[in-house]
Amino acid sequence: MKTHLALASLVLMTLCVSTGFAAKPNIVLLITDDQGYGDLACYGNQVIQTPNLDRLASQSSQLSNYHVAPTCSPTRAALQSGHWTDRAGAWHTIMGRSMLRADEATLGQLLKANGYTTGMFGKWHLGDNYPYRPEDRGYDEVYRHGGGGVGQTPDLWDNAYFDGHYFHNGEIAAAEGFCTDVFFDQANQFIKTNAEQGKPFFAYIATNAPHGPLHCSQKYMDMYPDEPKPMAAFYGMITNIDDNVGQTRKLLEDLGIADNTIFIYTTDNGTAAPGKGFNAGMRGKKGSEYDGGHRVPFMCYWPEAGMNVKHVDDHLTHAIDVAPTLLEMVGGQGPKDYQFDGISIASLLKPGTDVDWQDRFLVTDSQRVRDPIKWKQTAVMSQQWRLINGKELYDIQQDPGQKNNIAAQHPEQVAAMRKFYDQWWAELEPTFAKTTEIYLGHPAAPEASLTAHDWIQPSYPPWAQAHIRSGNGNNPKKKPVLHEGHWAVKVIRDGNYEVSVRRWPVEANHPIVASLPPGEDVPGANKAMRTVPGKAIDVTSAVLRINGKDVDEKEVPADATEVTFQTRLTAGSHELSPLFLLKDGGELGAYYTVVRFVGE
Repeated sequence: MKTHLALASLVLMTLCVSTGFAAKPNIVLLITDDQGYGDLACYGNQVIQTPNLDRLASQSSQLSNYHVAPTCSPTRAALQSGHWTDRAGAWHTIMGRSMLRADEATLGQLLKANGYTTGMFGKWHLGDNYPYRPEDRGYDEVYRHGGGGVGQTPDLWDNAYFDGHYFHNGEIAAAEGFCTDVFFDQANQFIKTNAEQGKPFFAYIATNAPHGPLHCSQKYMDMYPDEPKPMAAFYGMITNIDDNVGQTRKLLEDLGIADNTIFIYTTDNGTAAPGKGFNAGMRGKKGSEYDGGHRVPFMCYWPEAGMNVKHVDDHLTHAIDVAPTLLEMVGGQGPKDYQFDGISIASLLKPGTDVDWQDRFLVTDSQRVRDPIKWKQTAVMSQQWRLINGKELYDIQQDPGQKNNIAAQHPEQVAAMRKFYDQWWAELEPTFAKTTEIYLGHPAAPEASLTAHDWIQPSYPPWAQAHIRSGNGNNPKKKPVLHEGHWAVKVIRDGNYEVSVRRWPVEANHPIVASLPPGEDVPGANKAMRTVPGKAIDVTSAVLRINGKDVDEKEVPADATEVTFQTRLTAGSHELSPLFLLKDGGELGAYYTVVRFVGE
């Protein structure tokens, strides 16, 4: 079992690089959202149209037994850091548990330290405040939406999949067109600029598609006339990604850099197709502990290293292996005090290589709770076996659909895998209490914009803008309720702070108590989140609650867009939970809060 050593300072680390600057391969890493193994024509789906990804598969080294987490933030944490998601602090997609801990490395930091210009485009979903944003984690160029998807609470207000606004290096930028096209266009410009300047680059393209809501241009939906509208939109979003893959690969060829560019395509979890679809014979979908929830495609194309012919490797691999693999492939090194949970699988990707590979146990789980629970939706995996939730055993070689539980026939195998998991859990469990905290008052970010997406509370917080518009805090109860959530914050320096509480975000600029008309819909199978009418709320006053204590209360004027408190905060960890008092006696958390450092 490996021991995690905290990363003291990636910014100051010095590394030995074994290859010359000019010889460094470029890297394009594409990860799509909610697209499963069976959502590709090359893997047996007879409906979907993915000609460019099919062509990539025919020219690439592929991993046919590659696994991730069953949901998005956990996979992204493992991919970026090379650590188990439960170790890295991002075992959920909301509730303050989707932020990659500040002492974790990222691919951006690791590759930047090895001479790369780094860019991130699309979905980050590992934190929207300092020090968790991609621009804080080694990425030179950042163009992204907020939260886990377009239209979620941390995203810019009233965003939908067409003609949105995005965060470009910390500033708000307007864009025209479909979100996937926009993210690829920005990545392509980054690629072109760096190629023309002769700089090795890492372009991390993370689409929010085909994650719902299911929106896409009508021309893509028309490609699937025999499918129900939701499935046509889902498949259409993937075909749109496929078109963009073709355009980016052509750009690399036109620039003359395709041969020395590592082009990787993968996805973040099992399919979230809205119908039965095609799942390559696997059991389970997104969120499942069975293989259908976490076995996903992985293709790697790199002609200069001989990875331009179809080569399929079936050894068990995991997202934690990607970071050490890329470092080996580019001749780089990680910091001396940072030990990966994963291992390099570069030899598995090399065609014609005779690999002496030792079998190993790997773990994936779907926690999606405030604090991890032992054996919750857990798979312990080996090359031959899958132990599910500590009770069900499947021979994956003979039973890939995981239909026949043979735990009773192989008690010794169950015992061995349970023993591994017990040791794994014992090592990670002490880290669970290490809450990821949003920094307040840091010189690099004197203003923090907090959203309800990151409330830590027993129930799900309002993670989507539709919840904000509904005015019920994602809580359908009719009776008055108390606000149970808080933001975990770390005050960096003693001082005076302004805490401005809001029902609507700054860019909406709308009175706290007022209703809001619905926004326009966009093409696709679902309604855009902004089409929900914004309900008026009966507020009497705003309360500043810190560490469970109400320290100030102010009346809310009818035309007020925010209520601002002045308070003094001491350095250290705190629980911040400002709220509104309602006329019925209930409490409603302030969905949006801006905290500013104003002086010592």
